[in-house]
Amino acid sequence: MKASLLGSLLLLALPGPAAAQRPALGAAVRPFVVVDTATVAITHVRVIDGTGAPPRLDQTLVLSDGRIASVGPAASASIPAGALVIDGTGKSVLPGFVMVHEHLFYPTGPGVYGNLAESFSRLYLAGGVTAMRTGGNMNGFGELALAKADRDFQKAGPWIDATAPYLEGPGLPLGQVHALSGAEDARRLVNYWAGMGATSFKAYMHITREELRAAAKEAHQRGMKVTGHLCSVTYREAAAAGIDNLEHGFFAATDFLKDKKADECPGQGAGQATIAALDANDPAFRSLVSYLVSKHVALTSTLTVFETFTPGRPLPPGLDVLTSQLKEQFEQRWQNTQRNAASAYAKLFPNGMRLEVAFFRAGGLLIAGTDPTGGGGVIPGYSNQRQVELLVEAGLSPLEAIRVATLNGATYLGIADRTGSIAVGKQADLVLVGGDPATSIGDIRRVELVFRQGIGFDPARLIGSVKGMVGIF
Repeated sequence: MKASLLGSLLLLALPGPAAAQRPALGAAVRPFVVVDTATVAITHVRVIDGTGAPPRLDQTLVLSDGRIASVGPAASASIPAGALVIDGTGKSVLPGFVMVHEHLFYPTGPGVYGNLAESFSRLYLAGGVTAMRTGGNMNGFGELALAKADRDFQKAGPWIDATAPYLEGPGLPLGQVHALSGAEDARRLVNYWAGMGATSFKAYMHITREELRAAAKEAHQRGMKVTGHLCSVTYREAAAAGIDNLEHGFFAATDFLKDKKADECPGQGAGQATIAALDANDPAFRSLVSYLVSKHVALTSTLTVFETFTPGRPLPPGLDVLTSQLKEQFEQRWQNTQRNAASAYAKLFPNGMRLEVAFFRAGGLLIAGTDPTGGGGVIPGYSNQRQVELLVEAGLSPLEAIRVATLNGATYLGIADRTGSIAVGKQADLVLVGGDPATSIGDIRRVELVFRQGIGFDPARLIGSVKGMVGIF
């Protein structure tokens, strides 16, 4: 992730005349803010609006009180008096990423997940993530409190749709996760955490169909959605039970296992072996995709986490922000992965990519996340940019991949009316990058400035504040 300020400008935190209408920044946020001005004009910039439409060249965006006031050709743009002018020549502006499988914890030891909410929140924002959903909660009330602090600009981070602790049955060897005892227990858990401020729910690998159906019904009555990283329940069964979203593309699907027992998880490896061999033109696969699309079930691509298990793939970006111990721990695991010529992921990873593209081409709502769990190495912010690159490698165009990571995520979360694309009246949730990611997707890493509701954050400051310490807080 390249993080630099716009060298041609002095970006001052100047209070504007209408500052009272914009977010009141907490003391913990101010050190990372470089633009706090009521009116901002980004001139001569390339606009990639997040809809998949071709870029618009030599544009001027005017931001006013945290919203996009105008977008149009620079030659005819009217810049309000007193506006802070940012020269966007040679740069691109795109919507802030809206990512939907993120975490505020990270593997710090065998079966141990450390709460890294503070550092992760800053890194997500530095990478261009302005809104996100957590994909499972290991920290209970702490995660809900951080979500509120980020939303209120009392801490530096994205707007967060906070998922409750996992809806999981017996079988997961983690003491941080409650094991459901039946459908009534699932309903109780949904009601309790909804009352405490959670805004999404996630089903996990050992849930039963009855528990999933009960949880989905209860969540839907409250206007909330349920996603799932499944195993015991197939994708088709989950769609029938009312699930809204399925995590990890088709990597977690057990639909194609012969003689699968109802409500039993045969182990992820068994299901993944069928996915590695699955043809995207197989009638059974096409039937499943058609059913998911008809039920409006979204699919989350999390290619970044699976890349870390796949031999022949590069080291993931951003490892230098970790503590030296965690960095060395992951690098050793990565070396072991490279030596594993018999790894199932050698076939599974590229085929998983093909299946996700097939879902997208069939009209499915493909959304994106990164899942910084697994065996480590998935670093917030950096991995979000990498996820977009991997979608392009999988077969999407750069503009399609950007849409998946912006407008599609906002559409799923129900916030597309205010974010996820660049349009007049929407929040000024924007990322200014060097170069042109519409033609060279690697430019997505060249983040220079991140706006959240018109407040401009310096990614270099955010990263610098945690570099070498991620693993401690």
